[in-house]
Amino acid sequence: MRISAARRPGVYTVSALSSLVDALFASGGPTVQGSMRQIQLRRWSAVVTEFDLYGLLIHGDKSKDVKLQSGDVIFIPPAGPQAAVTGSVRNSAIYELRENETLASLLDDAMVQHFGLMEEYDKKYFSDARKKFEKRTKVDGSGKDGLIHISIEDQDPKRAAELANGYVEQFRNLSQHIAITEASQRRLFFEQELEQAKNNLAAAEEALKQTEQTTGLIELSSQAKALIESAATLRAQITAREVQIQGMQTYATGENAQLVQAQRELEGLRAQLARMGGSEDNASAGFIVPKGKVPEASLEYVRKLRDVKYSEAIFEILARQFEFAKLDEARQGALIQVVDPAIAPDKRSFPLVIPIVIVSALVGFFLGIFAALFQAGYRRLKEDPGNALKFNHLRKAFSFKG
Repeated sequence: MRISAARRPGVYTVSALSSLVDALFASGGPTVQGSMRQIQLRRWSAVVTEFDLYGLLIHGDKSKDVKLQSGDVIFIPPAGPQAAVTGSVRNSAIYELRENETLASLLDDAMVQHFGLMEEYDKKYFSDARKKFEKRTKVDGSGKDGLIHISIEDQDPKRAAELANGYVEQFRNLSQHIAITEASQRRLFFEQELEQAKNNLAAAEEALKQTEQTTGLIELSSQAKALIESAATLRAQITAREVQIQGMQTYATGENAQLVQAQRELEGLRAQLARMGGSEDNASAGFIVPKGKVPEASLEYVRKLRDVKYSEAIFEILARQFEFAKLDEARQGALIQVVDPAIAPDKRSFPLVIPIVIVSALVGFFLGIFAALFQAGYRRLKEDPGNALKFNHLRKAFSFKG
């Protein structure tokens, strides 16, 4: 058996009872660039099955897992389109989308999970529950009024209203946490960097505290403090600008005017740092305070203090950029207003009782007329002696003797 595009690709010898899932776990699973939703098992150039790891990891679905045979090839294609989900959600991550999967599909998944529709619809697999929910849901935005109309069918009228209102709430949650627009991607990027900067600041403060406990509290001159703070701020600006450029490269081309300007500003900051005699690569480089001006016992404290000032400056800069990204996202985000909230209906939408009664009455009426005419004609045929003789011959011809 051969596995490609896995963390440990190669040829594997497995047990005769091994399946596709067993081989995937043995190989370490797909790489970062590999797909988790379209894993193919190929046998003699034919695709035996296509496996979705999300179904197994999230819903425990192994319905498409098959036993392996000699010579099988597990092919992992490149990852498809992705959507980032972050914020106040249970699993904040970047998810891969299947082909033709849209925000509506993610919304249906959220509804099935939030309202426990697998148990309510008595479905074993998550995909079956979603299909049933899709059949009962109708979303229409083609009206001339410019509104989106949502209708959901359910046996319980109160439950139908709850699902319809919940559909809007789940859409709000997804639209807030999925990085769809450029501003959303920028906000997500700075949010991750800000979290890392926060952790680095906490680590630097703890290291400074340990140094103070070891060497005792050291009082530095105002000139030394000013030099440390200015250098730390300059290095923090360089790092923040590098982070900004890295984030812009995720959605902008190399010819983007804002990207070019940010790169030029970065070059200027690096030149200024070089004139001060420092290095941006080493956070503990002793370029700010000459050794002759600071006692040897204070050098370790100076380095730790410099790290704290640097981490503080990085955190402040990223925090401002994160807030700006949130404001841009809020301006670009869609405003959802509920014009007419769903309420429990006072009559059934299906089955339609009045049309059924009318149709049943008409069918019964015509069937009654047909039965009456048939019975009257049959009586007339029996009263005629010639026809009566013919009926007797027909009965004898179709009768069977035991």
